[in-house]
Parts: sequence; structure tokens; C-alpha cells
Amino acid sequence: MATEFERKATFPTGGVHPPEGKESTCGLALQRSDAPQTVEVLMQQHIGAPAAPVVNRRDEVKKGQLIGEARGFISANVHSPVSGKVKRIENRIHNPTGKAVAAVVIDNDGEDEWAEGCNVERDISSMDTEAMVSAVREAGVVGMGGAAFPSHVKLNPRPQEPSQQSEVTDVIINGAECEPMLTCDHRLMLEKTAEIVDALALIMHITGAGNGYIGIETNKPDAIAAFREATAQGRGENISVIPLQVRYPQGAEQQLITALTGREVPSGGGLPVHVGCLVHNVATALAIRDAIRFCKPLIERPLTVAGDAVGEPGNFIELIGTSFEHILRRQGVAEEVRLLISGGPMMGVAQAQADVPLIKGNSGIIALCAAKISEQRACIRCGRCVENCPLGLMPNMISVLCENGLWEESRDRYQVMECKECGCCSYICPAKRRIVHMIKWCKAELAQMEG
Repeated sequence: MATEFERKATFPTGGVHPPEGKESTCGLALQRSDAPQTVEVLMQQHIGAPAAPVVNRRDEVKKGQLIGEARGFISANVHSPVSGKVKRIENRIHNPTGKAVAAVVIDNDGEDEWAEGCNVERDISSMDTEAMVSAVREAGVVGMGGAAFPSHVKLNPRPQEPSQQSEVTDVIINGAECEPMLTCDHRLMLEKTAEIVDALALIMHITGAGNGYIGIETNKPDAIAAFREATAQGRGENISVIPLQVRYPQGAEQQLITALTGREVPSGGGLPVHVGCLVHNVATALAIRDAIRFCKPLIERPLTVAGDAVGEPGNFIELIGTSFEHILRRQGVAEEVRLLISGGPMMGVAQAQADVPLIKGNSGIIALCAAKISEQRACIRCGRCVENCPLGLMPNMISVLCENGLWEESRDRYQVMECKECGCCSYICPAKRRIVHMIKWCKAELAQMEG
């Protein structure tokens, strides 16, 4: 029987319960895929300034070699996922974000030869925390749950105001995986349990945090049991495994912090560190551990490939820069795909074509034949989007203002910039309004206005 605390491990406002759709892949172990003949590595796979290419056409590169150097504090290095030769460097519009981004295209030589100093175990007993953060920065690790925020910045936060808290007291590993149809994090938790616990212990050491939490939705009882056993036997001191109510968006950073600690991240630019918290997705935590212990840059990631258009759905370890087209063809995609999504069905981005490369923050490829794309209608003022917004915003008013180009009023009166684009409003809307689409449009217009 669940304890009283376990029954309350959720956020207080809003949320929805979409069909989980995880049955086809949750029982399928992660498989390491063969490297493709060509990879296309984008120079911006993260929030912040894009990396600058440091290789040229016809250059020979090794696996793990730096090919894009971070520019600025909030940026991330980019590395080659294969050994081979640089075929070309070009700007690409057809990428998962829809933005024009520089890309380094590399022909794989099939030798799988690592760059010197990469993928070798090192003795970390003499490393101080600054050296560990530097290792994470050099490895180009970013948030792999979707946000793609550079991880070294989160490990070494700089308070915006002297009065703001910058001390991390609680580290949270996000194992909620509340996005429908995605199961690669679930598989990681089952197959790399001890490694994730070790990663959490490392992050707690770096930040000086006294408490660690692993939050997992109760639809993954095997993962909860595995972590409870691992923390009881291994490095589990001051680490709690907390079951979470199955509720979308339980894995969103702000909602997860409230569910596990009862604290609320302040609105208006507040960060988790302002309430003493640091949150990392399970895949990100493993990448941090790999960077510190094994000098391994982030060149691959776990990925769920699913949907009724996929002949052989599953969970895979894929190299960054592998094209969606290559992955889907390998798994037997149907010819008539009606909807192709980079990410999950709630927060993912629909793709116009499959000729796009895998990036660090993408945990899923969803291909659907039977997707129903409804025509949106005028807002009927039912208020369901307001009732279900986990941040207590008024998506109905924001969407109407956006339709009429009233960007500044959306920002100043209805706090559009606070929206995390979780998709609860669009999902619950009986008029099938594309509210999140309009919110993204509004944010883009405001960014352009502000220069």
C-alpha cells in the first residue's frame, strides 16, 4: 500500500491524462544501432549560442573529436559521432527545430576510431568539483529530456541577483517520462540502474547537495523497485526513491520540484536553483557520469521509435546526426505517413519531411498513419484550458490575443512568456485550437521585436 506521502507526490494545479501509448515499446530493451554511412551534426543542439565549426571540408576526424566549439557561457561543444572525413559544412533549414543551423556532414569510414583521450576511464579521486564541471562542459552535455540546456551551467549556477539563492540543497533525477509513447528513459532506468545512482551521487558531490531524489511515475513499478534495491545496497545514502502520480506533465521541471519538495519555483524568471533544487533527466545524468568517469563526449542518445506507421518499434541507442529517414527505413516505416513527430505527441514538433538529423535533446521519433488532424474553430469560452493549465495561466485569452497580433498584451497582461508549452491546453480544447502553436508564434514575434 502506498504511503500518505506517495499518494500526494504530484503537483497541485492542472494537468491532463492522455493515453499512455507505451505498450508497444516499454518491454523492449535498448539496442545499439549500427552507425550510418553519413552523419549530419548540427552546430546548435542546445539552448544558447550555437557552436562554431572548428573543422574544414576534407578534414579527417576521429570519433569523439571536437568539431564545434561552444561560444559564450550558455552554449555547448559538439563532437563527431564517427571517424571519417568531413564531406561539407553547410547551413541547414530542414532540422528538428525548423531553424537555419550550420551542420557538419561527415562520411563514416567504418573504422570507429576514437580521438585520443576519449572513451578512456580515468581516476576521479584526485579531481576537484571544478575539474568535474569542466569535464562536463568539454563533453558538450546538455539536457536530454527535451530542453537541451547546457548541463555544466546547471552544475555551476550564477545567481542573477545577489539576494537570490544559488546553493543547491536537493538534486532531483527526473524519471517520470510522462510524455506518451516514449519509453527509452524507462529502459535506461531498468538497464542502467546502478550507473544512474552513481551519477546522482556524483552530481550531489559536485553541488554539495545533501539530498537526492529519484522521481518515477507509478506506471513504472519495475523501475521503482530496481532503484529501491540499488539505493539500499549501493550508494544510496541520503537518496530517496519517490513514486509519482501518473499525471501529465509530471516530469516538467517546475511540477516535479513541487511534487517532491513542496517548493514552487518563482514566476518571472525564477530558476530551480532559487529554491535550492537541481533537476536532471536520467539520460542527462548518465551523460554527466560518462563525461567525468570515462572522458566520453555526448555523441549518442537513447531514442524511442514508435507509432502505427512503424513496422518494428523499439528503443535504441542512436548516434547524434543520424537521419530520421535512415532510422525509419531500418525499422520498416509505412509509405503513407500522415504525421511525423520529433519528440513525443504532446511536446514534440511535427516534421515536414524525414530528412532531418537526430539531435541531443530528441528522445523520440513518432510516425503515424492514423493521425486525425482536426480543423480548429473559434474559442467557445469553456475554460477547460485554464482549468488544466499546470501554471495557472489563461491560454484561452493568450490564443485570442495572438490571433489578433496583440503580442505585447499577451506578455504584459497574460504572462505568455511563463508558458512551458506542455500542450495541456491544446490537448483538452474541444474546439481543437492550436494554442501552443500560437504561443510559440507569439514568443517568436516578441523576440524579434526585442532584437
